[in-house]
Amino acid sequence: MRGGDDLKRAVGARAAMLVQSGMRVGLGTGSTAAHLVRALGERVANEGLDFVGVPTSRATTELAGQCGIRLTTLDETPELDLTIDGADEIDAELRLIKGGGGAHLREKIVARASARMVVIADASKVVDTLGAFPLPLEVLEFGLSATRHHIERAIADAGCAGTLERRITADGSAFVTDEGNAVLDAHLGAISDPDALAAALDPIPGLVEHGLFIGIATGALIASADTIDTMGSV
Repeated sequence: MRGGDDLKRAVGARAAMLVQSGMRVGLGTGSTAAHLVRALGERVANEGLDFVGVPTSRATTELAGQCGIRLTTLDETPELDLTIDGADEIDAELRLIKGGGGAHLREKIVARASARMVVIADASKVVDTLGAFPLPLEVLEFGLSATRHHIERAIADAGCAGTLERRITADGSAFVTDEGNAVLDAHLGAISDPDALAAALDPIPGLVEHGLFIGIATGALIASADTIDTMGSV
């Protein structure tokens, strides 16, 4: 029986086998994606796998470099074959909540530039209804109170209820994304209509990006204690 980090390592290794030489690959952020990057690095070293990666965060950039993975940017390589990334929640329709690490803006940009996106996660991330995990909202510092007011109204209009809390780091300072922005976490409990909520949030000025990924993931690899199951098309 496997659990915890073993599941992340196993699904990361399985996902690494999706990458073929010549591919252009978006590399996700987070603990599960880190196992993917390490597994890809092993294939580069041991098999001569030759691909280029686009990292979705500074942390992934650093790790990929340590693993000997060739990197590019979306400016140099604007169209990708595949993005592999984790998720904080995933439902049966492959809708996601992402952004627990605060990288959802870059992650969404990279995923949208890809022909397909495969999610890697353990079975605890699969939910019937999104929302138990707080929804991350990357916002500008300028006009933050006004932006927060618009977000609260959009959440109510979409039939949700809950609180917004500014993300704070372990040392008590305000969390800042790689882009220098703040993050508000929406504690909603349940999102009955993720599509409606995403549509309500999209137009808000000052809200740089939200963590709802709708119609982006094309497939998922889900690790449990005994197997790795497939959702959608990988």
